[in-house]
Amino acid sequence: MKIGITCYPTYGGSGALATELGLELARRGHEVHFITYAMPFRLGEYTERVSFHEVDTTTGRYPLFEHYPYLLALASKQYEVALRERLDLLHVHYAVPHATTAWLAREMLAGKQRLPVITTLHGTDITLVGQESSFYAITKFSIERSDRVTAVSRFLKDETVRTFGCTDCHIAVIPNFVNPAEYHPGATDCRDGLAPAGSKVITHVSNFREVKRVRDVVRVFARVRRAMPAVLLMIGDGPDRGDAEREAHELKVDADVRFLGRLGSVANLLQATDLFLLPSQTESFGLAALEAMACGAPVIGSRVGGLAEVVEDGVSGLLEPPGSVEAMARRAIDLLRDPGLHEAMRRAAVDRASLFSADRIVPQYEALYRETLG
Repeated sequence: MKIGITCYPTYGGSGALATELGLELARRGHEVHFITYAMPFRLGEYTERVSFHEVDTTTGRYPLFEHYPYLLALASKQYEVALRERLDLLHVHYAVPHATTAWLAREMLAGKQRLPVITTLHGTDITLVGQESSFYAITKFSIERSDRVTAVSRFLKDETVRTFGCTDCHIAVIPNFVNPAEYHPGATDCRDGLAPAGSKVITHVSNFREVKRVRDVVRVFARVRRAMPAVLLMIGDGPDRGDAEREAHELKVDADVRFLGRLGSVANLLQATDLFLLPSQTESFGLAALEAMACGAPVIGSRVGGLAEVVEDGVSGLLEPPGSVEAMARRAIDLLRDPGLHEAMRRAAVDRASLFSADRIVPQYEALYRETLG
């Protein structure tokens, strides 16, 4: 099949999943075309059967186009690529604006070429953006005009139906996945040079937005640090990074907190991790947590949304209500002080992650594509 994929290329779960899906589809012999305004952050080097088509966002020389609308440029590029490359379907990630522009591209192709649109919902397109009054109608329209719709968790599917109704569209739950060839437990020397001998390695990965509660990450770590030697790896970047840096300084743990910024590959750091923190206000799935678990890092996170569908509380990780800094810190300390419990939870995390391997999940997308194409 020839598959077009549109996603946000920036750091975050939806872009990571869309890129990994495209790479897995290419490995399975499909031809994949990414259509977006920048190279997806996980695309990296050349991969056979994978192409990138950049959407031109320049304004030109005319004042009229000072605020050149990206969504119209994207719809035009989706149309051009679909026509030129004879795409079989267009798979877009996020309802607004990507499902909206895909609908426009499909309408432009009417009478020339069939272009089914599959929309995957990831979270904030439903729980945040879609519920804004100015975007509600267009979000509902875009979902209902898609040929097929998928959600990354049962929670997100239920939230979509509750918020928008969407009684005329069938939403299939296809969870996020992890590539075990990249994300797996590391060798015994994987943490050499990362932390002083005897120190625990605690990690957080996100886009550092308000919903991720990155200050709580630092607060939990500070309590752990008082109980034992430890370092905190903060991977990613975003608007709340400054708040997290100030929190580390005020709590006097900044010497043990390393802000590493955006990294294209994090598997080696997750392999060295003793504990992964994800105290988000909400999570529609929690791809970062899944990748940590696959590398053998138990997760302490919030009992919210789809994260509870990934992490089994008390088995492969520990869950507490959002904002429960003291409870998360107490459970983290208890876990890190008990080598037997930590090893059991580490093994359970790896076993749990194996249920979300690419070999299990990607064929579900392929089956959906074939069903859509008839």
